[in-house]
Amino acid sequence: MSRIKPCLAALALVAFGQPANAAACEAERYNGQGYTVCTVDMAEDDLRLFLNDAETGKPLGSFSNIDKQLEAEGRALAFGMNAGMYHADRRPVGLYIEGAKAVAPLVTRAGPGNFGLLPNGVFCIRKGRADVIETLRFERDAPACRDASQSGPMLVIDGALHPRFLRDSDSRYIRNGVGTAADGRMAWFVISDSPVTFHTFGSFFRDYLKVPQALYFDGKVSRLYAPALRRFDPGFPLGPMVGVVGAREAQ
Repeated sequence: MSRIKPCLAALALVAFGQPANAAACEAERYNGQGYTVCTVDMAEDDLRLFLNDAETGKPLGSFSNIDKQLEAEGRALAFGMNAGMYHADRRPVGLYIEGAKAVAPLVTRAGPGNFGLLPNGVFCIRKGRADVIETLRFERDAPACRDASQSGPMLVIDGALHPRFLRDSDSRYIRNGVGTAADGRMAWFVISDSPVTFHTFGSFFRDYLKVPQALYFDGKVSRLYAPALRRFDPGFPLGPMVGVVGAREAQ
C-alpha cells in the first residue's frame, strides 16, 4: 500500500457542497481484516479538531454540523472522524485544546475504562505536523499544540504494542484511532470494517502502517465521514471530532 497516494474517488468527486480536494481515504486489508485508512499530509492538508459551535458554544455533535459551520468560510469538511472519549454531555474526558485554547485539562492518573488503561496518550496538532504522544511524555515535554485531544489507550508506543493487549481477547468492537510518522509529517486515521480486538487493531498500525506511535480514539461509537467514498456513518451525537478542511466548490 502507498500511504501517500491520493484516492482516485477523491479526485473524481466534486459535487455541490463537497470539498474540492478530499482526504485520501482507501480500503485496506491485513490478515483477513478490512480497514479504511485516511491519509493526511500535514504539509498540505488543513487538519483541525472540532468540539463546540462557534456561535452558540454548544457541542457540534455531528460532521454535518461541522460542515454547516465551515460553509460560512467557503470551506467544507473533506474527511471526519470521532477523536476522543467524552462524557454524557459530550465534554472531553481528558485534555482538549482547540485553537490554542484549553477546554479540559490533562489527566495523568489511571482510571476505569479504556481511557484509564495506561499508558494513554494525546493527539497533538502543530503547524505542519501532527503527533501521538504518550501522556507522561506529553506532561514532561509540554508541546505547544494548537489542537489536542487526549484518549486511550495507546495502541503503539515507540514501535511496541500496548503491554496490556491480549492476542486471544474476546473483546471485539469496530474501533478507530490514529498513528503518526516519526517526523510528524503524516498522520493515518483508521477505522476497522468489522469488530476487532485491541491486539488486532494495534497490530495493523505497528505491522502494516509501521508507525512508531498510535492512539485509540474509541469503539462502539466509531464513525467515519468520507464524502469521497460516499460514506456518512450514522450514530449518536459525538464529542471531540477531527477533520480535514478543504475548499467548498459550487456546482
